[in-house]
Amino acid sequence: MSSNIRKLIEIFPSCATVSYDEKGRPVQKIDFDMLKQVLADDIVDGPVERYRMEWPGKRAAILEANLSTTKTLRPDRAESKSFDQTKNIFIEGDNLDALKIVQESLLGSVKLIYIDPPYNTGTDLVYKDDFRATESSYLSSSDQRDSYGARLVANTESNGRFHSDWLSMIYPRLKVARNLLSDDGIIAISIDENERSNLQKICDEIFGESNFIGCFVWKRRSGAMDAVSNLSEDHEYVLMYGKKEGKLNGVTRTFEKYQNLDNDPRGPWIADNLSAGKPGGDTHYAILDPITGSEFWPPKGRFWPYSRTTMAQKIKEGRVIFPKSPTGTPMLKRFASEAQRDTIPVSSWIERPSASANQSTISVPMNSAATKAMIDLMGGKIFSFPKPVELIEALVVQATSKDSLVMDFFAGSATTAEAVLARNAKDGGSRRYILVQIPEELEASSAAFQAGFRTIADVSKERIRLSGAKALEGEFHPDWNRDVGFRVLKVDTSNMKDVYYSPEQFDQGDLLSSVENVKPDRTGEDLLFQVLVDWGVDLTLPISCDKLYNKSVFFVDGNTLVACFEAGISEELVKELALREPLRVVFRDNGFVSDAVKINVEQIFRQLSPGTEVKTI
Repeated sequence: MSSNIRKLIEIFPSCATVSYDEKGRPVQKIDFDMLKQVLADDIVDGPVERYRMEWPGKRAAILEANLSTTKTLRPDRAESKSFDQTKNIFIEGDNLDALKIVQESLLGSVKLIYIDPPYNTGTDLVYKDDFRATESSYLSSSDQRDSYGARLVANTESNGRFHSDWLSMIYPRLKVARNLLSDDGIIAISIDENERSNLQKICDEIFGESNFIGCFVWKRRSGAMDAVSNLSEDHEYVLMYGKKEGKLNGVTRTFEKYQNLDNDPRGPWIADNLSAGKPGGDTHYAILDPITGSEFWPPKGRFWPYSRTTMAQKIKEGRVIFPKSPTGTPMLKRFASEAQRDTIPVSSWIERPSASANQSTISVPMNSAATKAMIDLMGGKIFSFPKPVELIEALVVQATSKDSLVMDFFAGSATTAEAVLARNAKDGGSRRYILVQIPEELEASSAAFQAGFRTIADVSKERIRLSGAKALEGEFHPDWNRDVGFRVLKVDTSNMKDVYYSPEQFDQGDLLSSVENVKPDRTGEDLLFQVLVDWGVDLTLPISCDKLYNKSVFFVDGNTLVACFEAGISEELVKELALREPLRVVFRDNGFVSDAVKINVEQIFRQLSPGTEVKTI
């Protein structure tokens, strides 16, 4: 029974809860009300009280994550760069729709997701950044006021109206995003004080509290801001969670500080700390310098890290360095040859480049430097509060390998794309990125609008183009594939008419008039990408188009997928394609020259290419 519970929690971490047995011991259980909601396609009532995070609209948010979408992705070659060769993708559209659309093709394949969502401060000049509900609507939705406006409880929790809509926005996106992560994948989320505590609670629920990796603290500005409390909040956070086995790469250990001034035969060494913060048994005692006879106790409030016997052995082996002064502190002689790992843990404190950082500290400039860098790149202050490229690049270094897939579904100014390109150029990696940005219209008074941009997505794409060109102009690793392109795909309604998805809603006359089930404005390449999405095929595979028997035929990754969506497909063309033995082939349902050819398609492939999967749309 317990093994089944563990398996369910591994698949649905949000359904984990704790109960108590007859002896009062905590026991891990399944929250069946939550499990029913996760698996349901409508809102499920669950009256049982339990320890979990709640807000008005949570059940609807869970339902929204579960609902499927009929939307699709349409390619835009004109706005892409190196469309046929690139392995990078830029998706323009609502990120929840985009996540659901690519869920099948990206399932379990993303190594790092980084997002910088709206902070719910009400001051962001680019995104909607104020999710406060009106007091009256919040009291009604949270059952604190009836339909006549009368209060139902004495003390209203007004704070919820500042957070509920934000939580309902972020929850389904994180829920779907978890499915995209590989088992060793990591999600990193930038956030400030407004929603940090709430974000951590819902991440504990979605990813599992045991998968919390840590929280980075980044000093983003130097000047103090006025505050009623006389506290200037100059930092932000990056919360990190793994899916199952996520862990950071750590910092490569360097031995530049190791020396061997005494010609010790064991090689170079450093003087390291010889004390512990917690006792480990009998670890508070005096040790004697065998040469001077001086007595040394552990530093005040600390302990020796070894038992008396082990410490005596360390002293005998010459591994304890005694100070010349009797008031000094003994140190441990640590040898480079005895290092057990090639890496050391990375510090959760992100320092400024000018600060005296140690080897394990990430060094990242403040926001002002990021703003200046973007002005230099784009010729003006086109975007407010961009993140430093160095911050995201550091996360890429810590959470990916050279061939990993990185995703950012709150792309903003596309800092993540520039960070991935910068890292690839430095180490010769072939990391790929998928960015998602809604084409939110810019204010006519904004600098970006005055510069000719109309949406945030336009800014994102131009920054990718400029940063790619900049990377190619500078020095780069000889093994870098120099992929600075990106394939633009736009979220749109399905290519198929409504009758294709819900024929039961149409009468016979409507069905007869809808023999053509594809919308008239859709191209063959539109249909091809819908097939790629529906079949869960990699959206970055190379695509070529050839003319066979005067028909346009798409070849995806050679013979991985062959598609022809034109009308008048002949038996000769079908046989030609069958002889090429593709893995999959797809035609338009009404694209055949006759019913006889349509009937014979599967028979032809069964004879000439029995391993081919045949489909019509």
